[in-house]
Amino acid sequence: MVNIRNLDPSASPLDYYGSELRRLREDAGLTQGQLGDIIFCAGSLVGQIETARKVPTRAFSERADAALVTGGVFSRLVGLVLRSQLPTWFQAYADMEAKATYISTYQSQLVYGLLQTEEYARAVLGVENPGKLDTTVAARMDRQRILARDSPPVLWVVLDEAALCREIGGHAVMRRQLAHLLSLQGQQWLEIQVLPFKAGQHAGMMGSFNVLRFDDDPDIHYSESYDSGHMTANPQVIKERSVGYARLQAEALSPRASAALIARVMEERYGNHPEPDGCAVA
Repeated sequence: MVNIRNLDPSASPLDYYGSELRRLREDAGLTQGQLGDIIFCAGSLVGQIETARKVPTRAFSERADAALVTGGVFSRLVGLVLRSQLPTWFQAYADMEAKATYISTYQSQLVYGLLQTEEYARAVLGVENPGKLDTTVAARMDRQRILARDSPPVLWVVLDEAALCREIGGHAVMRRQLAHLLSLQGQQWLEIQVLPFKAGQHAGMMGSFNVLRFDDDPDIHYSESYDSGHMTANPQVIKERSVGYARLQAEALSPRASAALIARVMEERYGNHPEPDGCAVA
């Protein structure tokens, strides 16, 4: 059955996308089923997207652009649509993250979102959002596109050793996540350091935080709680957290030693015969 539902294009990016898809499809003289045949999907999926009941993917958007000769309309819109699926309190940070030229992050429990594999992200996000899992995972993966730009931001990650030891999604998922971190070694604008357990007390004891730097705007400090994010450009906070981050970098293992530790944990904890008594330490 054809999906028919009047949308208010101004209600949300998803509604706007759906209304434009319907308008351009009808202008092309195609039914939902015919467009689905052209772009290799069910006509019902076209209908669900046109009625804002399902979030489009980038692959769908690219195929729709080609089929309807839009000049890239949907490929441009889908990023806005996916970002709108992030928690409302997180969207402002995601916007700033995409504009930053330098990102410094300390992560106390989890791998940073920009470095997560899809299956790791699915395991993390599935704890709180099982009903919208496909959508929230797609939105998280879309954030990572900034690292593939011609001019990506500098990304410096200090990862607590706890994030290596916390088993997210099972052995296989963790093994592939750590292998992904190792595959990033040597990238020009990306460095990963591990803060080992033996560092003891440190400047990140209050939890994860990020510092974003921009070409023409003030630096921003970001931290979050269970259901909210806090951004500030307060110069005193930026000064204190920048010094704190430098101390974390100094306490952490070098990038090369960090990679060696990640490799050891991957093999000893998440290999075919994991160690029964916990995480390897450097």
